[in-house]
Amino acid sequence: MSTAHLKHWPPGLPPQLPLPRSPLFRLIEQAAERHPDKACTLFYDSALSYAEFRREAEALAGWLQVEQGLARGERVLLMMQNSPQWVLAYYAILRADAVVVPVNPMNREAELRHLVQDSGARLAIVAQDLLPEVQPLLGEAGLAHLLLACYRDHVRGPSALPLPDFVAAPPLVTLPAGCTAWRTALAAGHAPRPCEAGPEDLAVMPYTSGTTGQPKACMHSHASAMASLMAGVHWFGLGPEAVFLSALPFFHVTGMVGSMNGPLFLGATLVILPRWDREAAAALIERHRVTVWQSIATMMVDFLAQPGLRREQLASLRVVRGGGAAMPAAVAARLKALSGLDYVEGYGMSETLAATHINPPQRPKPQCLGIPIFGVQARVVDPDTLTELPAGQAGEILVAGPQLMQGYWRQPEATAQSFVLLDGQRFLRTGDLGWVDEDGYFFMSDRLKRMINASGYKVWPAEVEALMYQHPAVQEACVIGVPDARRGETVKALVVLRAGVPAPDEAALIAWCHAQMAAYKSPRLIEFVPSLPKSGSGKLMWRELQEQARQAATPIPDPQ
Repeated sequence: MSTAHLKHWPPGLPPQLPLPRSPLFRLIEQAAERHPDKACTLFYDSALSYAEFRREAEALAGWLQVEQGLARGERVLLMMQNSPQWVLAYYAILRADAVVVPVNPMNREAELRHLVQDSGARLAIVAQDLLPEVQPLLGEAGLAHLLLACYRDHVRGPSALPLPDFVAAPPLVTLPAGCTAWRTALAAGHAPRPCEAGPEDLAVMPYTSGTTGQPKACMHSHASAMASLMAGVHWFGLGPEAVFLSALPFFHVTGMVGSMNGPLFLGATLVILPRWDREAAAALIERHRVTVWQSIATMMVDFLAQPGLRREQLASLRVVRGGGAAMPAAVAARLKALSGLDYVEGYGMSETLAATHINPPQRPKPQCLGIPIFGVQARVVDPDTLTELPAGQAGEILVAGPQLMQGYWRQPEATAQSFVLLDGQRFLRTGDLGWVDEDGYFFMSDRLKRMINASGYKVWPAEVEALMYQHPAVQEACVIGVPDARRGETVKALVVLRAGVPAPDEAALIAWCHAQMAAYKSPRLIEFVPSLPKSGSGKLMWRELQEQARQAATPIPDPQ
């Protein structure tokens, strides 16, 4: 295993970090003890102090335990946009010794049904505007109760920024059966039982998909979550004075770790943006003197394309980092010209609860995954023999480290297939193909897994196909990724229609798909075909279709 990257290790940092063996809620307790009056979150100019945050999270935890009987190790779905309530709910669930199941708020009823059934959750904490998607599941597969949050409750005064409609909406006056309002739960005033969770207890289970079509939950303990969050803040030398722009969605591991858990460990301030809005992001950076911003490439492309963006608006920034897809060189150059900062890229996945590789801040390379961070071992191997390959030769990336998941929830076979034992060390097979240069920096070259990267979101074609087969007119479907100037890749479906059934046109089928699944994974392009190519064993030859589509596409210029 190469150690060339150690020559470029961030100065003054050890190769491994001592990790506390404590539950995650201890972060909140320590921050509230050290900085009780400091703003933990800023949401449309309304501040929530660390002391207030702790009290509210503990009151919610008490309600979950006392009135809902939540037991240690139970799973609770969490579904809303970025907000103080998202962060509070996350830590309330942990304080109640339970497990957070973060859910993409774009998910629709059919997608949510699988998450409820698979996780076994009987409780969900949901924003009130998402009630129509979740309410039909009440009483199904054990989902018994919803705690409903109203974003407006944490906007406690006037804001210099206009409130989006979903944030400005008042609390629901009448709630359906099986629902409790957030404010009602707080008013109950219950205290939680003493914390029992240990470092190896489950803390969070983000869902990811794969070749089977059904999303799988990655089991992360308090220990693996602690390792991940500490690595990110120490790598960049951050302290409690930092102010983070929390614009990446918290339900995704990148935003959860880099824009939420890490800042809370520091006792820093989170400036929360519930949905991406480039003008609001620029205003928040300038208004609150934001020092750290973690983004994805598509977000930065959009941000830098806004008219009238001034150097002065970005003057407070000290760290700009990201990942999800390679940053176009022209965009990185514009960021450097405006802010004087490099866009520091990294690499990770749900199975590792965010980054295993980050570029050294003092010596980043463009369009590069970075180098293995604290305690991480990484190899590039032949996918068939698992023999380690020399520098410059492409193979599958394997990773080992303290942030690896325990495995997939209730999926022993998938877990066994995803890990290999090499030299006594348990490595995760990432399914990503890459190579290492002579300096020990890792680069992505391709994927072994069938996956589409649309605006930094992973889209698993088999899952989209499974949902499309529910349409009565769809006989066969093959979902592929095609180049897109703005999203990097976008989702296209090639469809064989069923004979004897009224045929939808392309627009109608796209609209139907949009109603059945999250917008980022819904096909934006549909092509009706008479048949789909299959191998001699009857397997769909999706690679052939994808390659044809990519060859036919116009090359994507770097966004200016």
